[in-house]
Amino acid sequence: MNKIRLIWSVLAALLSTQAVLAENDNPKRIIAIGSSITEIVYALGQQDRLVGRDRTSTYPTEVLELPDIGYRRSLSPEGVLSVEPDLILALEGSGPPDAIAVLQQAGVQYITIKDEFSLDGVIEKIQTVGAVLGVDDAAEDLATQTKRQLSQAQTAAHNAAASDPKRVLFILSTQDNRITVGGVDTQADSIIRLAGGVNAADSVSGYKPLTPEAMASAAPDVILMMDRQGNHDTEDHALFSLPSIKLTPAGRNKRLIRMQGAFLLGFGPRTASAISDLSAALQDVGDS
Repeated sequence: MNKIRLIWSVLAALLSTQAVLAENDNPKRIIAIGSSITEIVYALGQQDRLVGRDRTSTYPTEVLELPDIGYRRSLSPEGVLSVEPDLILALEGSGPPDAIAVLQQAGVQYITIKDEFSLDGVIEKIQTVGAVLGVDDAAEDLATQTKRQLSQAQTAAHNAAASDPKRVLFILSTQDNRITVGGVDTQADSIIRLAGGVNAADSVSGYKPLTPEAMASAAPDVILMMDRQGNHDTEDHALFSLPSIKLTPAGRNKRLIRMQGAFLLGFGPRTASAISDLSAALQDVGDS
């Protein structure tokens, strides 16, 4: 059933873009909005066509040489159009809606790429981007290789965790001592499960603040956070000094894993490596 759904999703994406692409069969000035989209363009060998990237697109490092057109959820039409693109590939959820509406009316091809936090979702992204860029064969090769790597990484992770799966709490932020966590239906939930862990915040949906009482019930063995810099970062000692964290198994044992956000949550070509790295980190903290 998943395979049939994946095929139909890709076909639908192709049909929806066919009329637009007919106006320009070979777009040469492309903006990628969304880290996974940018990584796919590079993995397909089409990076020479990129003329801009959003702020979340930081891998590979060469992409940093491109003009930064802003954060993908708070785009300005002026910033995007300043690099004169003839095609915009935007990850689902880019915004705000009024900015997207302006871009769609500006005479530039604007194509939304579905963002699903699953193994099938990764493959669908690759196939859709490849079809839009006219490199179907390269996309099929990349999809086949990526699918094999994802399957191997998931199997190895679940085998490693089989006897002692860790309860993992993904903390998005601790601003003003409000602990916002990743519940079900999030990228965090998916990557935790794929790596053989148990989401300790499965009592909530989406990214939500967790009360001290709910934190006690969650009883995480390990805390998982994005490796951030500047004002968005929470230092280890500050995290473990929070009263609701102190009393959890993770707090008492000071078990914390930090990983780069786009790598951990991007669900692009590097997802197999993210699964393997998170699985290994979970095993390491369990042995400490």
